[in-house]
Amino acid sequence: MPVHYLPYSETQYFSQLICDYLAEKEELQSFYHRFPKLENFEPQLQEKQKTFSSVQRKTLVAALTNQYKGINVSQATQINIDSLSEATTFTITTGHQLNMFTGPLYFLYKIFSVINLSEKLNKTHSNNHFVPVYWMATEDHDFEEINYFNLFGKKVQWDHASGGAVGALSTEGLEEVHKALKKTLGNSHHAKQLLQLFEDAYTKHATLTEATRYLANALFSDYGLVVIDGDDADLKRAFVPFAEKELRSGISYTTITKTTNKLTKLGYPEQVHPREINLFYLLEGIRERIVEKEGIFYINDTNLSFSEEELLKELESHPERFSPNALLRPLYQEVILPNLCYVGGGGELAYWFQLKDYFEAVEVLFPILLLRNSVLLMPLEFSEKLKQLQVSLNDLFLKQSDLRTLYTKKVSNIAIDFTAQKEHLQKQFEALYELAKKTDASFVGAVGAQEKKQINGLSHLEKRLLKAQKRKLADSLERVTLIQDELFPKQSLQERTINFSEWYLEYGEVLLDTLKEELDPLRHQFTVIEL
Repeated sequence: MPVHYLPYSETQYFSQLICDYLAEKEELQSFYHRFPKLENFEPQLQEKQKTFSSVQRKTLVAALTNQYKGINVSQATQINIDSLSEATTFTITTGHQLNMFTGPLYFLYKIFSVINLSEKLNKTHSNNHFVPVYWMATEDHDFEEINYFNLFGKKVQWDHASGGAVGALSTEGLEEVHKALKKTLGNSHHAKQLLQLFEDAYTKHATLTEATRYLANALFSDYGLVVIDGDDADLKRAFVPFAEKELRSGISYTTITKTTNKLTKLGYPEQVHPREINLFYLLEGIRERIVEKEGIFYINDTNLSFSEEELLKELESHPERFSPNALLRPLYQEVILPNLCYVGGGGELAYWFQLKDYFEAVEVLFPILLLRNSVLLMPLEFSEKLKQLQVSLNDLFLKQSDLRTLYTKKVSNIAIDFTAQKEHLQKQFEALYELAKKTDASFVGAVGAQEKKQINGLSHLEKRLLKAQKRKLADSLERVTLIQDELFPKQSLQERTINFSEWYLEYGEVLLDTLKEELDPLRHQFTVIEL
């Protein structure tokens, strides 16, 4: 299948921070440890090996073994779990919310990024083993972000009372979603596969965590993907010293604030704002911020409060009740995993850049940061249409108004560019300026005003000519616009809105096989795949 690549900087969909990172701009180098190049993984693993103990590995394997109880584990995944007890095994990790039925397409791209990078490293480092890991964001509490997915331009939504960590939510009510989905997808072979997958994941498991683990396991276990839930008492016990330091000293706030200020002074926006305490308190139906006032620790929007001594005792007795927020979750992950690299989207990497100094302050190795693969899936028939219309792939990434203007100028049989005429006019006015300088000074201003009037007149004529040509080319412009609307829903990247089921319905397993085959996590370019 034809595959094309574009620099991320030419797509107009990625921030300056990410584009500068991929360009390895010197001013950003203090905000990360090592750039994601193949040769940088050897020194990274050597450092991690020195700091990750056999006790940590034992705790991790025991927790994973417990989490996988009762699940049909593939041989590849079981080998990977068992291998984590070895000092020569390391992880490549991505994380994602518990979006219903995977949410947007980029969930697949994240997972295949870690799978393919792990395989590449396994081929180049014969003395080590690398395990792809999906970290489920089970402790998130924003239900409205995950209770739907988009299918054929409409929301498939789950109505459910929310509160606390989303991973603990009952899957009650998802039978109705399954019924609605059945009406939408139809009765084709691929539709039946999708419906069975949804039914098995969401109507046969009690919680959203269990359903998501099943779904990820069903889609990716043949590749050895290991799914981990950080909402685990034994894993959180390993994080207790860092949580205690957070409660006692607020070290994350001061350190991350300084780093963030350095980033903003370089012109990059703050992605996540650090709080004085970056921990939540977690109980059934509750996940609220911990706030300290005059030595008393309050659980926001509840009647709960603790003295420092009481809260530290609570932490020691019930570590599972303490939940890191977006800024401390990366630290928690790196403390409990023998991880070398975190794979995330542009927004995720932006807040990781705020954390480098904090990691150093608490003496935890900072991972390599890798931008996940980003993809545009395009039907072959669209490719043919674009060729006939003389529209390039790069053109499609333009804002629609710019695309329409560019297309009109490209295919018009007359030149819609008065630049030459404007330059000729400016040269004529140069002589008038010389004449004006020899007379009254007020005449210079009059010449300037006349020049501006003439240039504006030409610009107005150019716009009118462009508008007239757009009317003349209305049919072709409509076809171009429809193709862009199809590939970039609501003028956004396809991967951020469309669910994988739309494509699976047409291509089945070929979709997953193609992504597995074509995505190169270390290429650092936007990928366009024709299907």
